[in-house]
Amino acid sequence: MAKAAKRAWQRMLSGRRLDLLDPTPMDIEIADIAHGLAFVARWNGQTHGDWAYSVAEHSLLVEQIHARTEAGAEPRWRLAALLHDAPEYVIGDMISPVKAALGREYGEMDSRLAAAIHRRFGLPAQLPAPVKRAIKRADRISAWLEAIQIAGFSRTEADRLFPVHDPGLLQGLEIRLRPPRETRAAYLARFDELLAEIDRSGH
Repeated sequence: MAKAAKRAWQRMLSGRRLDLLDPTPMDIEIADIAHGLAFVARWNGQTHGDWAYSVAEHSLLVEQIHARTEAGAEPRWRLAALLHDAPEYVIGDMISPVKAALGREYGEMDSRLAAAIHRRFGLPAQLPAPVKRAIKRADRISAWLEAIQIAGFSRTEADRLFPVHDPGLLQGLEIRLRPPRETRAAYLARFDELLAEIDRSGH
């Protein structure tokens, strides 16, 4: 007798069934992403404060930093920055050592989900290399700020692990800790603002 296929999908609060092995754009909703990311903790929850620092909050900060480092960037690339960790709404956030230990399988699943998310919201499945580098730079700056402000790293450790070559970029930036419902609302609001900018710009 043939073995029953293992379940590889997750039911979302929107009612969608997302197949983790073969995700399609039609099964992705921004409300599910915002909700999931608002409840996923960065740094495995090892941060100071009364609220976990969520991936949604991190994503808002990365998009803000990206806007600073890439002045004049098209709004669709700022949307890509906001969505840069969107796959984690279903696969969670894992610290870099764990990702390295899991190897290729984790990376491939993340890439498939990212491609489906990008297509769902009008972005190319694979971002142009310069855009990916710019978002990665903003991500690294965010990690440096998070490391020293809420994750217990020394300045020396943060400088070694997440080098920031222009400290002036951090002027006025701050880590926000707030209830998930507030972060979820802020993430959705920023998403809507960026969509409106994309519509106005025509791309």
